[in-house]
Amino acid sequence: MYQLLEKTSEDDYDTDVELDGKPGETVTEEQVYRRACEEVGVSPISYYIRHHHDAHLNLNYRCMSPKAVKALSIALVTNTAVTTLDLEHDGINAEGVQYLMEMLVENCFIQTLNLSNNELRTWGVEVLCKLLPLNISLKCIKLSGNKLKCNAASYFADTLSSNFRISELDLSYNQFGDKGAEFLGQMLATNESLEILNLQWNQIQTEGAVALSAGLRMNITLKSLNLSYNGFGNEGALAMGETLKFNSTLLDLNLGSNHINNEGVNMLCKGLDVNENIKILCLSNNPITVDSAIRLLEVVRKNEKSNLEKININNVLVNENFMELLKSITQDRPQFVIETKGVGGSIAGSRKHRPDPMKVIQDYLDKHKLRLSDFFRNMDKAGNMSVPNSDFKKALQQFNIPLDLIQIEELLSKLDRDNTGSIDYRNLVDTRKRMIRDQREQLHKEETRQRKEKQKTQRVLKTLNSAMKAITPRNSFVNVPGQLSISGGLNVPDAALILMATFVSSCIKLSTDSQYANTKCHYVLNSSCPNTFDHKSITQWSACSVLETLREKGIVVIVRWFSEQTTKVIS
Repeated sequence: MYQLLEKTSEDDYDTDVELDGKPGETVTEEQVYRRACEEVGVSPISYYIRHHHDAHLNLNYRCMSPKAVKALSIALVTNTAVTTLDLEHDGINAEGVQYLMEMLVENCFIQTLNLSNNELRTWGVEVLCKLLPLNISLKCIKLSGNKLKCNAASYFADTLSSNFRISELDLSYNQFGDKGAEFLGQMLATNESLEILNLQWNQIQTEGAVALSAGLRMNITLKSLNLSYNGFGNEGALAMGETLKFNSTLLDLNLGSNHINNEGVNMLCKGLDVNENIKILCLSNNPITVDSAIRLLEVVRKNEKSNLEKININNVLVNENFMELLKSITQDRPQFVIETKGVGGSIAGSRKHRPDPMKVIQDYLDKHKLRLSDFFRNMDKAGNMSVPNSDFKKALQQFNIPLDLIQIEELLSKLDRDNTGSIDYRNLVDTRKRMIRDQREQLHKEETRQRKEKQKTQRVLKTLNSAMKAITPRNSFVNVPGQLSISGGLNVPDAALILMATFVSSCIKLSTDSQYANTKCHYVLNSSCPNTFDHKSITQWSACSVLETLREKGIVVIVRWFSEQTTKVIS
């Protein structure tokens, strides 16, 4: 491919080539491009000829054939001006990607590559990821809308787990699904360069949400994560809430349009209650109400270390209670902004809850130790077990039963279904029976719902824990015979404090052993300890400080010992 560029010496290798063998004459970038087009048999792109000196080269919607891409790639090998290359909607297939990536092996100036909406599919991604480690300049890759599926995600997981130059990756509007999200979660767990990741509109549901949350929990560089227009649901919100308790780098999180309701927001807020770094949170277009809006404000009010500056819930109508709480918050945090749909008066507020009027009457009877028959006889002056509606209303007021006009009318519509103008005692008894039956059914439904939610929560947390173990590299396990083991799990007995000093000393000793020199565990430990340390400096560390430092790094200590060893240490 690059034989078209005849290299004459080391001095003019990057920029100059001889033309027709005449000494002293050099080939311009335009001439190189025209010559390449002539050799491969395509017409030059006039826009490139006019703008090849621009830092941002926009060649979107050009419908280039693989040959056209080849000619362009030949010209870009020696181009030192272009830093952003846009090739969106150009019909570039895997063959075109091959030419571009071979060019990027030589070109060390292009930092942003946009190949969105080119239907690259898995083959194109395989070619891209194969040659990507050979490039030294790319920082941003945009591959939105390329019909990428789970297999393509596996290539990103393999490549970006070891390539630490890419800081921004746009994979939105693809079809990764839950399986692809598992691969991307593994990538997040080990990648140490990505700062911006866009996974918008990728058919990621609960299992994928859990896998991504597990990877994010171990990630130490990502700052912006767009997960909007997926299907996380409340279970995904629960997993993300658990992750936010530990992640200390994420600043911008977008969970818009993810079928998260009030319950899911409450689960997410359990992580926000202790999170100290999130600045921007988007929950727009989720089926939430003003109750969730108030819950989010309570996070900002109660968590003094919260860094939240902007919340987007622009589809939610709020009420006066929300506005009063917001006013008190902005007095202390004037930079805080929350986007809502506006104040909707009675529509925005939660509907006033009115108990079943028959239940109110029954509570009254229970309180005064009266029977329903006695209550009715006090109203039935004629003794025919029937009372006019007007007399029934007056009796309710005389007995001071706490019913408003709306409840009374609701009760009358139930008792006098045939509009006879009077209430029969049997109707009153039947209404009470229906009320009791409805209460029992409602209680049963609520108990069933709570049981299912508890099971669902336990299942999500179990899956999250399994995902954490699955993405923990094997070399992060180090055993100290008879005493300790380190893993990425989450289980620290209180009695571990007794052996913490022994643990630190053993790890320092192991870190000098070539057998464990390259383990991730010791890298984390050494990076969190002082630059120079010995046994004396280590003894100054409290056990709690050691545990906290390891927890921030995503490493948790599990201590195992025999009873006689424990006794020996304590003594």
